[in-house]
Amino acid sequence: MTDVVTEQMIDRWAERYSNWERWGPDDQLGTLNFITRERVRTACTLPRSGQAISCALPYAAERDAAPNHSDPIETGWTALAQVAHDGRSYNDRTCGDTSNSIAQARDRVIGRGVLLDLPRYTRLPWLDDGTRITPKDLDLCAESFGVSIERGDIVLVRTGQLKRCRDERSWEGFRAGPAPGLTLRCARWIFEREIAALAIDTFGVEVRPSETECSQPLLRLAVRDTGLLMGAMFDLDELADACAEDGNYAFLFVAPPLPGPNAERACTNPIAIK
Repeated sequence: MTDVVTEQMIDRWAERYSNWERWGPDDQLGTLNFITRERVRTACTLPRSGQAISCALPYAAERDAAPNHSDPIETGWTALAQVAHDGRSYNDRTCGDTSNSIAQARDRVIGRGVLLDLPRYTRLPWLDDGTRITPKDLDLCAESFGVSIERGDIVLVRTGQLKRCRDERSWEGFRAGPAPGLTLRCARWIFEREIAALAIDTFGVEVRPSETECSQPLLRLAVRDTGLLMGAMFDLDELADACAEDGNYAFLFVAPPLPGPNAERACTNPIAIK
């Protein structure tokens, strides 16, 4: 981005891309409301071969990635309760209460999955650290593989960072170092495409280093204001190979969060069925 993003600009975008009360004042699902029964039925017609592919990062990787950290590195979803600003989370809920728990989504993350394989699109083994993924990048990637982004889709963004860690046999910087990721401008793309959820293969969804001085601005807009379910550390390498082999980048995707005691985040074993 060439312009300077200020807190005032982010506040304006927060209002512009807000889904608060779109599904009523009591809503705690956010964009998962886009996954209707009809969308689920349609997604169930997508598989052709019956091939099932797990997109979960193996737990063995955790010991290599963060041997001295108590917080686990695992594939999971971020609840709407986890992201707050000015003491409020999605749909004007009080920060810290029991609202917007990840348990709300325990039977809702089933639908049409779409893979946006950016390394294969750019013909690179992986995106370099700090690569800024723009809305144009997402649209051109989808177009190049002949897939559209539809309302209620679960969009999976592959940067290839996990492949790099494996190939280089090093997890240094995976947790907190520079990483490719989405830019703040993707907040508008997320809102206008009306996607249900978005997951990526990095530790966080946003590009690092941050493009602004504000802390995690995209997370704030997309989760708190738009109500988007976000996922991180999804292992998309095997799925990417399978999509490249059959040329089909849309599939049935089933990834319910485990409704455990942690209201703000939950692990999952996402399955893509082709």
